[in-house]
Amino acid sequence: MRNYLKYAVVLILVVALLALGGISCSSGGGGATPTPAATPYKVGALFANSGNNYPLGQPEWQTVEMMEKQINDAGGINGHPLDVIMYDTASDTATAATMAHKLIDQGVVAIIGPTSTGESMAIKSIANDAHVPLISCAAGSVIVQPVGNFTWVFNTPQLDYIAIERLYTYLQEQNITKIALLTDTAGFGAAGRKWLVNTDMLSKYGLTIVPNGDQTYGPTDVDMQSQLTKINGTDAQAIVCWGTNPGPAIIARNMKTLGMTIPLLCSHGIAFQSFITTAGAAANGVIFVAGKLPIVDQLPGNDTQKVVLEKYKSDFEAVYGVGSANTFGGHAYDALNMVVDALKAVGPDRAKIRDYIENDIENWPGTGGVYNMSPQNHNGLPTDPKQAMVLVKIVNGQWTWLKD
Repeated sequence: MRNYLKYAVVLILVVALLALGGISCSSGGGGATPTPAATPYKVGALFANSGNNYPLGQPEWQTVEMMEKQINDAGGINGHPLDVIMYDTASDTATAATMAHKLIDQGVVAIIGPTSTGESMAIKSIANDAHVPLISCAAGSVIVQPVGNFTWVFNTPQLDYIAIERLYTYLQEQNITKIALLTDTAGFGAAGRKWLVNTDMLSKYGLTIVPNGDQTYGPTDVDMQSQLTKINGTDAQAIVCWGTNPGPAIIARNMKTLGMTIPLLCSHGIAFQSFITTAGAAANGVIFVAGKLPIVDQLPGNDTQKVVLEKYKSDFEAVYGVGSANTFGGHAYDALNMVVDALKAVGPDRAKIRDYIENDIENWPGTGGVYNMSPQNHNGLPTDPKQAMVLVKIVNGQWTWLKD
């Protein structure tokens, strides 16, 4: 009886320990500890989810939230959960720098973003010096050209000077020779203006900027009639505006108020629905350069990007509403997919991820185009303007492919 009680007590203790997880049930033998859950792969993201660049940063933020859930619902990356640590830069370069340091200290394997050229320039040295791959979602060519010593820095949007060449090609084909400029003084606008006024670029396309035709505006300006009135007194045949919302939409409205009828051509910084919403009827007739997402429904079935574009658009709009998908969210979609592909192939090693993006992103269809990264090219998109981008004209409040 005494031995029975002893064995009963031992049995009770064993059951209790099993319930608490103190003894492994593994067939490998006594004393083994349970296998821990797979270590998450930590990726950093910096987007302007508030401030002036919010219309661009919000869809990037939303895209990454959507992708993180999709990936984890499907089992993660090689069994590892994806943990995206996202911070709002508030459209501020100093905040972007602070948050970049914070992400690096948290051990992220790569950073995607920031939203703007100015923010990207503020953190490119931080990421590069820490040997953390940075895939910017901003279009300034200064971010990645020349690659030089910044071998850890990439970006996904079509580069500003390629977009400018696409617009200038169109102007040349329309026999327009005299233009005026209205450029944002912030990072994207300032970087674009350097190319817009470049004498070699202007000469290549037979263009001149009319006297009083080189005007600028601030990112928080709410009225540009003063600048437009100066342009209105010139013989400019078209206005090229370089900036992101709300500035270009205000300019379109101001032109309508002033009765200006010359064409308004804009950058890919307006390639989203809020431009049309903000500009209203004044949006009609505006021409801009963009990737193919705005006109995906008009693409032929054999287009290399069509499947990717349709998937992104349908996935995003299923979560956030019809008409909500835009090219800015697409920049983040491409950036995170590059990192995910690298993680699948080489695991959470920063140097191997960098090498993979540089050498193995080849004939890779994304929302921005077909990417071919290389040690000399950390953007990877075609440099032929007509291959890289399309022209879109707003007609009756709708995006219409302006084919050659």
